[in-house]
Amino acid sequence: MFEVGKDVFKKGFSGSIGDVTARKRLRFIYSLFILAFAIFTFRTLWLGIQGTDRARLSGSEGVWMAKRADIIDRNGDILAKNIMSGHITLRPQSVKKPEEVANIIHKALPYEYSLSEALQMVNSSRRFIYVKKYASEAQRNMVINAKLQGLEIEPIQTRKYPKRRLFSHVIGFVGSDGHGLEGIERVYDDYLNENKDPLQLSLDARIQSVFYEQLSLAMQKYQAKAAMGLLMNSRTGEMIAMVSLPDFDPENINMDPAINRLFKPLRGVFEMGSIFKVFNTAMAMENGINKEYYIAEPFKIPDKFGRTAAKIGDVRSFKPPRPNLTVEEIMLHSCNAGSAQIALDLPDGTQKEFFHRIHLDKPLNLEFGTTEKPLMPIKWGPVEKATLSFGHGISVTPMHLLLAVNSMTNGGIYIYPTVLKRNIGVVQGERVLNDEISARIRAIMLRIAEETSGKQARIAGIQIGGKTATAEKYVNGKVDHKRNLTAFAGIFPVNAPQYTILVILDEPKGTKESFGLRTAAWNAVPTAGKILDSILPLLFE
Repeated sequence: MFEVGKDVFKKGFSGSIGDVTARKRLRFIYSLFILAFAIFTFRTLWLGIQGTDRARLSGSEGVWMAKRADIIDRNGDILAKNIMSGHITLRPQSVKKPEEVANIIHKALPYEYSLSEALQMVNSSRRFIYVKKYASEAQRNMVINAKLQGLEIEPIQTRKYPKRRLFSHVIGFVGSDGHGLEGIERVYDDYLNENKDPLQLSLDARIQSVFYEQLSLAMQKYQAKAAMGLLMNSRTGEMIAMVSLPDFDPENINMDPAINRLFKPLRGVFEMGSIFKVFNTAMAMENGINKEYYIAEPFKIPDKFGRTAAKIGDVRSFKPPRPNLTVEEIMLHSCNAGSAQIALDLPDGTQKEFFHRIHLDKPLNLEFGTTEKPLMPIKWGPVEKATLSFGHGISVTPMHLLLAVNSMTNGGIYIYPTVLKRNIGVVQGERVLNDEISARIRAIMLRIAEETSGKQARIAGIQIGGKTATAEKYVNGKVDHKRNLTAFAGIFPVNAPQYTILVILDEPKGTKESFGLRTAAWNAVPTAGKILDSILPLLFE
């Protein structure tokens, strides 16, 4: 292009070089062309720079999207949200109007900078200054509206958790890069970063708050080491509440010990005690065991030489109605001696197959995390079979227990849980128990809540079924009679269960009210009763 211009400039349009006037005119046109091209080039570069600046400034004007989707509960209540804010920044070397910039800084931050201090900062030799971090919306708007070169807004986003500790384990938290590190934030990290629509959970913030309040009060009252509470829709698998105490602040994770971030319902394994009698009874019914067992004395398990290998007894407070009890009565009165005899009457391999059927022998790979692996017996001899019948010698997570109990009582269907809100409809599951046996188990659990250890969980107007557990802990390989774990697993309404609840207290102490007793009937059951009394109007509104 330039060569053509030079050729015309030298020879003219006719090719003559003698016409001086023509050559002057061509020189003038050529100069204009060069000038226009230079202006065009400069303007293009300038617009490019300005375009980048506009993209940056557009953020300060609020024309930018949240980088991470909200998390909401089943009713639309916000559980996690990106809050958009910004820092006021100053680039002194870019300032064209020092006095005006200083004046805006003083007006926006009158208690932080006098006019002279602001002017001194504007005239600084520094290349970049944070004038105000996390400036308020009003302060940011003053800077934006002033449109002064060198004074800008640096947009930022902060992840906030309005419920703070209430959902800390379930929701989790994000790292400095905005990606999830724990809980729902980690499991659904891709969705939250790639979508604008909120992630709606099955959890109910109102019911979660009831669990949190009552479990906190129970920990304080019984001086418990920890407390857990789970509530699941028996039919859809939706988790309605999941609480683990102690907890932590997701917005300041360094405030609490790191151990508090362990979500015990999934990551803690415990011997769950007599709730396992639900499974023992179901096995007895499946195998047609229909007789009475003598339980007035501890049951002696002989070894291969005929000597007593173990003696299975019950707590001193155990008062059977008569010396011989049926399978149903053994579960009703939570009799260890009777449960052990039932277990030894089962065909070889029954316990192992049954526990495998209801997934008590492996980690659960759930959509919201993987559970810890249960601790199973190394061998399945007579003593192991006997103790397994009442929940000793096997350790599982609370989630394992909740799902197994639910499958025994909802008609015999094992349903995997979800934390996502589901539409009403048929949910697929695995049949693990006959429907008739499930109904018989429910009938016994109703009697437990009405007649024996579960009475303090009763609520007027609805039939509650349940099973209690008090498991003494092993410390350094020996049973510590002063430390135990207490639990209550409940279902309601009994005739057609819609919900399954599990309440656990770890190492509760006796009180004057309980006459020093530490069993589940005196702590886990009344705690569950208070929770049920508060949540039933919300569940069936």
